[in-house]
Amino acid sequence: MTARVGVVTFPGSLDDRDALRAVKLAGAEPVALWHRDKDLHQVDAVVLPGGFSYGDYLRAGAISRFSPVMETIIEQARGGMPVLGICNGFQVLTESHLLPGAMLRNNHLHFVCKDQKLRVENNGTAWTSDYAPGQEIMIPLKNMDGRFTADRRTIDELEAEGRVVFRYLDGNPNGSIDDIAGITNAAGNVVGLMPHPEHAVDPIVGTGGTDGTGFFTSILKRLVNA
Repeated sequence: MTARVGVVTFPGSLDDRDALRAVKLAGAEPVALWHRDKDLHQVDAVVLPGGFSYGDYLRAGAISRFSPVMETIIEQARGGMPVLGICNGFQVLTESHLLPGAMLRNNHLHFVCKDQKLRVENNGTAWTSDYAPGQEIMIPLKNMDGRFTADRRTIDELEAEGRVVFRYLDGNPNGSIDDIAGITNAAGNVVGLMPHPEHAVDPIVGTGGTDGTGFFTSILKRLVNA
């Protein structure tokens, strides 16, 4: 079986090609998906990449959430299809209500671009099984609207159910509540995070080297063994 992983391109996406390359390097078949096309072309999983969809002119991810492809993705995700949202893709997932909470402007009101240390809090999702609980990884981070927030009841629920997947270490770069860098839905098939694992899949690039590869090898193993 060849696992097919789709990567959606929205107007303004910046990191779709990087995500396609990361999928290929992990050994899966990358499939480019256009936001106006409802057909997912028989993919087994989907990545919503980072960038500035529609220029983030309203709220980050708010316009992309209504792209035709999202109608199909929302339906399929609720049926169990794995979906990974990275940076702007994470914002799209919250706007689509596939994940709870919302993303706000960084608390320091500046764009941040740096290598960011994370701690893996949950390796039981479709996208994190190749990591160990408590493992520390270095993943590039670049955002302006990266501050994850939710009401206290939702945060308590995420914490109690182990749905915080990643947490910032060595300083909170954007003011996200409880240092949350990534979360999952209750089923573990939908994961969103602010840092960019697709930029950490090559040993000659960046501080993290290949620390992001685990996202893409995890989903490959999940799909092949399904």
